[in-house]
This record gives sequence, structure tokens and C-alpha cells, in this order.
Amino acid sequence: MTSMQTAMPRQQLAQAMTNIVAPAQVLCDDENQRPFECDGLAVYKQMPWVTVLPDTVAQVQAVMAYCHQHAVPVVVRGAATGLCAGAMPNASGVLLVMTKFNKIVDIDAQLAQATVQPGVRNLALSEAAAPYGLYYAPDPSSQIACTIGGNVAENSGGVHCLKYGLTVNNLLSVTMVTIEGELVTFGGPGFDTPGMDLVALTAGSEGLLGAVVEARVRLLPRAEKVQVLMAGFDSVTAAGDAVADLIGGGVIPAGLEMMDKLAIEAAEDFVKVGYPKDAAALLICELDGTQAEVAAQLSEVEACFKAAGATSMRIAKDAHEAAKLWLGRKSAFPAVGRISPDYYCMDGTIPRSQVGHVLTRIQALSEQYGLPVANVFHAGDGNLHPLILFDASKPGELEKAEACGGDILTLCVDVGGTITGEHGVGLEKMPQMPYQFSDQELAQFRAVKQAFDGQEILNPGKAIPTLKYCQEYRSIQHD
Repeated sequence: MTSMQTAMPRQQLAQAMTNIVAPAQVLCDDENQRPFECDGLAVYKQMPWVTVLPDTVAQVQAVMAYCHQHAVPVVVRGAATGLCAGAMPNASGVLLVMTKFNKIVDIDAQLAQATVQPGVRNLALSEAAAPYGLYYAPDPSSQIACTIGGNVAENSGGVHCLKYGLTVNNLLSVTMVTIEGELVTFGGPGFDTPGMDLVALTAGSEGLLGAVVEARVRLLPRAEKVQVLMAGFDSVTAAGDAVADLIGGGVIPAGLEMMDKLAIEAAEDFVKVGYPKDAAALLICELDGTQAEVAAQLSEVEACFKAAGATSMRIAKDAHEAAKLWLGRKSAFPAVGRISPDYYCMDGTIPRSQVGHVLTRIQALSEQYGLPVANVFHAGDGNLHPLILFDASKPGELEKAEACGGDILTLCVDVGGTITGEHGVGLEKMPQMPYQFSDQELAQFRAVKQAFDGQEILNPGKAIPTLKYCQEYRSIQHD
């Protein structure tokens, strides 16, 4: 059931929800629901039918059970900082907003673990763990606003995922409510819980399998020493080669980020931290560990970058200067927003050895479509974030940006990569799913979905294309 014509009457559904939660926790008029019409990818919008903001697990269970009984679609939403339209509401269903679940249940300093509700902000968890000398490693650019529940749904990464892993590598257990209203917990207090690894199945499941109501994550001790280094290069190929050589030589930085010339110029004009605007590419490398480990690695990094042709190098003198160097990278998205009316942020992952080739091809695509592209990405694990600049007020420019983005994603697949690194598939990348996966693989995805949600009413129409969709896609590809 996905059309307005087959929806349960709005007032009837709203009344049913107010029998479960307080009337103030149910929204059904357009004015109050307008803030919920999209996620961070605002080009895709849909007004919710009814929005519900529960504050207890029992309420979530009751809402899910009711929707299952009456075949009402459910979309679970957190802070909606996602960039794939994964949290876009369904026109006929309930939008289940989990922001009231914002409590840190427990921090166990001895075990270096935390139990949190899904609405806890990513950065808030690290702030709460700081007095214990601990922090939560996955750190997406949106960490000031994004929530742990959303991080689980998208298997989020961030600057430090190269060394410390994505959300799935830091997730011990997940408690979620199934569409039938059943409360289930996957995983346990350690990474070696017996049985099938259903925790890994929930990470990146994009709200297709259930509503996360609690997660237990591992925390890490703050390193004794952290050192940040910035290096400029006269070509993206040289910078890409430096990344491959560094990691191939056995050095695994805590973070390793790359920006191209357009991104460098935009960030420097925005925050003025001293980036080399004459450089074609910039690497920001963070090392952590003991004093001796960092000193030894710093020498290796300097030698590697010089051998790769670095035209400039700057080593942060203290934590304040290190924070300034990172500020430009973390401000890259809003910086680009200052120089273009709109931009479309892509997310694909490629082998490190292909960085130079792929960035060269992206430049060619930029020229082909007549749209500038600024590249900001996690160089260490090959997770690209090309920002395609366009003006939505000009007819056809959005469609050109989408077509350019689609070509970038298929390019990622062509070189042995994938169409997503941490943003998810959602609605945005549905056209590329049949390009990367065979019918047999997609059928397996649907079988997993069916096992959890036989009616397919959890976040319907997202992430997993139907067989009909794939057949239509493949017929167009061969025309």
C-alpha cells in the first residue's frame, strides 16, 4: 500500500495513534508535519500522512503492532541528517520519529562500553564519555546532530573509520522492535556472541527490518599522543599515490582525508585556516598512539609524502592548530554551499589504487555535464564524496546533477568499488542497485527483508528494488 488512494483515512489513523500515545505526540496537519517531509537530501520530499513521536518502548511496540495488523506503512526517522532520502515519509503511512529516545542509559568505564537510546547524538556520546578518558570512534561529518539510531541504520563511518571501523565494527548489541511489535535483542556484551551475526545485519539495514530502541557500543581510550599533518600536492594523482603508498607501507593513520582544488579554495575562503590554495589536492593525516609510536609514524608519513611529490607540508604544533586544520575539512560542505545555490553530495567507495583515475574521470564528467564538482573524501578507505554544484532554479540542472551523480556511482562499480560507503541507498541510489547487484543477489536481499517484514511495510520502496524495477532498468540499459 503506497498510494494516497489506498491509505487509511487520516483522522482514523491519527485517532488510533492517540489511543497509544498522548494527543500532543501525534501530528496530522500539514503545517506541523512540514519539517518532517524530507531528510538531508531535500530534493526528495513527501508529506507524512501521520507523524507519531513515541517516548516509551511500549508505545513503539503498540504502534508497530497496529500498523502490522492494518497494513499501514511505517518509516522510522531519527535526526534525518541522512543524504539518501532514506527517511523520506511514506504518503500513506506513519512516520515514527524517535528523537524522544535521547538518553544515555549507561557508561561502563571498566568495560569501555555504553548503552544508549537511538536518539542520542553521536557527539553527545563522546562528550559524556570524555570524563572517563573515552570516546566513540565513528564520527560522521554530521556528528553534532546525527543520532546513534541513524548511524546504525546507515552503518555510518567518518574521519576515523580507517583505523577504528564503521558503526558495525563498534556495535555490540542492538535492541529493536519488529513490525509485529516484538522486542528483540541481537548481540551481547562482547563481539564473540554465539549464533548468527544479526548485529551486522541490522547495521546498514536502513529501517527496513525494525525500529532500533537501544544500542550497546564500544568506547575507545583517548590516545596518549595525537599528531596532525597537512600536505599539498600539484595533482590529485600524486595525492592518491601518496595514500596508496602510505597504507601499503604499513602505516594506518587514525584519519586520512583528501580535498581537491575547488574544495580547498572553498574551505579556505570560509574558515581561513591556512590551506594552500595553489595546491591541486590536499591530504590531512592524523596519527595517534604513544609518543614513540606517533614520532616513528610521523617520520614515515613525511618521507612518504615527500617521495610522492608533496609541494607543501605543515605539522600542527599543538591541539589548537590541529583542530584548525580539521576545521576546514569538517566545514567543507557548508563552505561549498557558500559558492553555489545548491549542491548534490554523492557517496561511493573505490579501491585506493583507483583514486587518481576516478578523480580524473569525475573531472571529465564535470566538463561533460557543465557542472563543477568539488571532491572531499575519506582517502584512506576510498570513500568518495563528490559535491556536484548546480542551481535548482535553472530548468534541467537538477536532472543534470542527478545524471552526473549516477555516472559517478556506476564508475565506482566499474573500478571494483560500490555505490555507497556510508550514506546508504535509500531512494536516491535505487537506479544503481541493479547495476551493482545481480538479480540473484537482489533476490537474496528481498528474502532477508521478507523474513523480518513479510508485508513489506517498513520503509517501503527504499534500498531494495523490486524484480519489475530491475527488469525495466535492464531493458533501458540495453536499448
